[in-house]
Amino acid sequence: MRWGVVVFPGSNCDQDCMHALRSVMGQSVDAVWHEERSVAGLDVLVLPGGFSYGDYLRAGAIAATAPVMSAIRDFAEAGRPVLGVCNGFQILTEARLLPGTLVRNARLRFRCRPVWVRVESSDTSFTAALPEGTVLQMPIAHAEGGYRASADELNALRAAGRVVFRYCDREGRVLAEANPNGSVDAIAGVANARGNVVGLMPHPERASEGLLASSDGRRIFESALASLAARAEPV
Repeated sequence: MRWGVVVFPGSNCDQDCMHALRSVMGQSVDAVWHEERSVAGLDVLVLPGGFSYGDYLRAGAIAATAPVMSAIRDFAEAGRPVLGVCNGFQILTEARLLPGTLVRNARLRFRCRPVWVRVESSDTSFTAALPEGTVLQMPIAHAEGGYRASADELNALRAAGRVVFRYCDREGRVLAEANPNGSVDAIAGVANARGNVVGLMPHPERASEGLLASSDGRRIFESALASLAARAEPV
């Protein structure tokens, strides 16, 4: 499989993503500059973390208008997998490829620490190999990670099983003290209606090998590979 990691001015997790995919998982990876207008030949896209365009206006707001976003939109509408991590999640919401928005953390503090999240849906390209209820440990590093959505959007997300990850403790219990940023309903990640576009605030690339204290994040990338392999199998 050929992965593309989209690079915006201010991205700072693109190299981490490429290392995890290329050096840890043995995948073919291309950097995709924000001015590109085509993503032809790629099988999966990752929008990494960072501070695209300095987070001016709002985190992800300017990146959502970058030239590459038209190609990403077409890629997503064709049913191909797109993962947004941290700032990438913010960009996908600003581009309306995912519902809701990410706002300043509770108590207005930057949060950088390991968290646990519970898989709420296996019906996405990035959780297809993860049973519901699986608990993963990954780090967060953000100031604007509080997920918000309208009441109608939240009801629709819950009803359709599009809440993909919730913050929890190490036993999988969704508790207020396990929510690091005040996200509504402890939401750490969501998906689009088709399940091929997923955004999450924790960083799977920073939990992809044992040296990083957790390799749980690798399972998200492995799920994408399993999902693509299943699609390629003859019916």
